[in-house]
Amino acid sequence: MPPVTSPQKWRPVLIWGLLVLSLDLLTKVLACRLLSPLDPLEVIDGFFSLILAFNTGVAFSLLADDGLGQEVKMTLLATLSLLPFGFFSFIKANPRNRPLLTALGLIWGGALGNIYDRLYRGAVTDFLDFQIQGHHWPAFNIADMAICLGAGLMTLCILKEKPPK
Repeated sequence: MPPVTSPQKWRPVLIWGLLVLSLDLLTKVLACRLLSPLDPLEVIDGFFSLILAFNTGVAFSLLADDGLGQEVKMTLLATLSLLPFGFFSFIKANPRNRPLLTALGLIWGGALGNIYDRLYRGAVTDFLDFQIQGHHWPAFNIADMAICLGAGLMTLCILKEKPPK
């Protein structure tokens, strides 16, 4: 088998990243057009709803009410969101390690989706709303799911490569 060149190595990252980014942006546009912040759409009674929410903070609305000016916070959060790109650029992934490259693509696509939303709207659009037996999870979106799945997959890849001593 011929050696995999650098651009080919990153193809899965690009494919997964663009897939996540496209799906995330499409679902956010649909959420903004079809949903209301004041009127949740029950999908599964007592478990899953669709509702329009705008997160001006970071994960799970942290820093949402921090007293920073909106422009300062938006610039700070968008800049901080770019940090994973620099970090992940230095990962030396084996071109045949598809799970790790998939994880990177999921994380990059999700990060780009939320960065775009933050810069375009000034907040991240969330619309997936789960609750279990009265315990409510903060609303989230496709980008958030992709980032979490990518981080979990990356963790499994790293643990698999370095067995405990």
